[in-house]
Amino acid sequence: MVKPLAIAVLSLRVAYGVGMVAAPERITGAWLGPAASTGPVQVPVRGLGAREAILHAAALAAAVAGRPLRPWLVASIAGDLTDITATAIARPQLPPGVVGKTLALAGGSALASAALAAALDA
Repeated sequence: MVKPLAIAVLSLRVAYGVGMVAAPERITGAWLGPAASTGPVQVPVRGLGAREAILHAAALAAAVAGRPLRPWLVASIAGDLTDITATAIARPQLPPGVVGKTLALAGGSALASAALAAALDA
């Protein structure tokens, strides 16, 4: 039961990362406000999207091949927590409510990864 769920979650994370690379303004406009349309912001957003896509594609490959998944999930959680921290630090320059939205999205993603990691032991 864990493997199909892991594959679904990881596939969504790959798609999200690809979306950030392909359409950074569209994906991050609500998060970063008007700055999301500028080149200097789109550069790191695309990098973040590439991290998301590559990390989760590797995790997806591990899940499909039956290799250990936990290290990939731990890395995913670390990335999510970094996103929350970076957003909280930049709070004064971001649109209102962004920290809460980031906490919900990245925090929810971290919790999903933690739940998958815990289920690997079950």
